[in-house]
Amino acid sequence: MKRGLVLEGGAFRGLFSAGITDVMMEAGIAPDGLIGVSAGAAFGCNYKSGQHGRAIRYNKRFARDPRYSGVRSLLTTGDYFNARFAYHTMPSELDIFDGEAFEQNPMEFFAVCTDVETGLPVYKQLTKADDTAYDWIRASASMPLAARIVRLEGYLLLDGGVTDSIPLKYFESIGYQRNVVILTQPLGYVKKPNSLLPLMRIALRKHPKMVEAIANRHLMYNAQTAYVAEAEADGRCLVLRPDTAIPIGHVSHDPDAMERVYNMGREMGRRRLEDIRAFYAGEKVTKQ
Repeated sequence: MKRGLVLEGGAFRGLFSAGITDVMMEAGIAPDGLIGVSAGAAFGCNYKSGQHGRAIRYNKRFARDPRYSGVRSLLTTGDYFNARFAYHTMPSELDIFDGEAFEQNPMEFFAVCTDVETGLPVYKQLTKADDTAYDWIRASASMPLAARIVRLEGYLLLDGGVTDSIPLKYFESIGYQRNVVILTQPLGYVKKPNSLLPLMRIALRKHPKMVEAIANRHLMYNAQTAYVAEAEADGRCLVLRPDTAIPIGHVSHDPDAMERVYNMGREMGRRRLEDIRAFYAGEKVTKQ
């Protein structure tokens, strides 16, 4: 029985997930595989490297650092989150990512991206902690309009959340039978059409399949939440989600707001810790 962990994205809402996963790491819970989308990949990689606390630490440390993120970076590089600093300098020099631990941990780790040319999801298993892996994670988190298209290993890539925001079905398809799914929206959330679609049609006019995927994203997302609810009712997954809307935007430079979101996740993780243990042990867990 392969035990999986599925992490939705959501930019800084992902710090809620990081709070939960840090509690899980501290409790010694070790799933067999993890799949993350966007922030779910960027923060979730710390699970495989065993670095609880790292995601909130570096985000607070560099929250107001223009080298890390901001309008200046967007105007000068095309990326709101500076590609070189955030995905290479920081993990290699300033808040070091433990690549050796990542590679030695048998946990399978997947990042989800979107192929700009086909408008379809790409699922990339990452086994090495190198610059290529960091760029796959960057691509997974590269939101249209806020980031350049990432050219990598023959692909043109952007945010995986556009085409597979909650990749439970994919993880089940490769053999993960019992999955903990961490969502970053509360129960009952319904995604609406993207209000920035007119701008995206212009910015991505050379990539009509990507534009089509963005236009249909709300339909995909709402179908996925329905699928998750069905899987939860069947006992195939355990879902953890915030009780209310997470009080932070897609971008933030407020360390205190980051800490509050992270602590929401830690509280949820502590509250549901025994449920997680029981579910991974094969026991039936009552839906909350």
